[in-house]
Amino acid sequence: MIKAAIRDNDPVVILENEMMYGVEFETNATIMDPNFTIQIGKAKIEREGTDITVTAHAKMVGHSLAAAEILQRDHDISCEVINLRSLRPLDRPCILKSIKKTNRIVNVEEGWPQCGIGAEIAGSIMESEAFDWLDAPMGRLTGAEVPMPYSWELEPYAVPQINQIVAEVLKTCYRNKK
Repeated sequence: MIKAAIRDNDPVVILENEMMYGVEFETNATIMDPNFTIQIGKAKIEREGTDITVTAHAKMVGHSLAAAEILQRDHDISCEVINLRSLRPLDRPCILKSIKKTNRIVNVEEGWPQCGIGAEIAGSIMESEAFDWLDAPMGRLTGAEVPMPYSWELEPYAVPQINQIVAEVLKTCYRNKK
């Protein structure tokens, strides 16, 4: 994304999550190619699913993928996990297409609920034909309405955790947590 931003003729703002600096990811030769770029405004389906769409960005993508594994294993719920990658422009077509496939959606983000990306996604759903495809209200899992704590020991209390994602998906799928 950074290479695409540098090469773009328009101004681009990239916000990095410093908590992810030490996180390692698998790569392949294609990604390591100097000419490889990620298209700005294009989301990526990280995990295909049929029962519910989970949208996330940055650190919450990894948490959502871990929650999706637990939900598949313990509750037979197939989650489609979408890595938003870009918030503006937002890949609305990808999200709406996924909702039409799964009929349910949960957004997971570290930010506050008011004016967050989940609110924008909910608004986009309300303004589109995808609203008619929903079998349940959209679930929004956000950070707590508190300033982000400086202490790493307190951070888990301020941002969504894997068990909370599992609980929110179960709620949106009308399943009781066992």
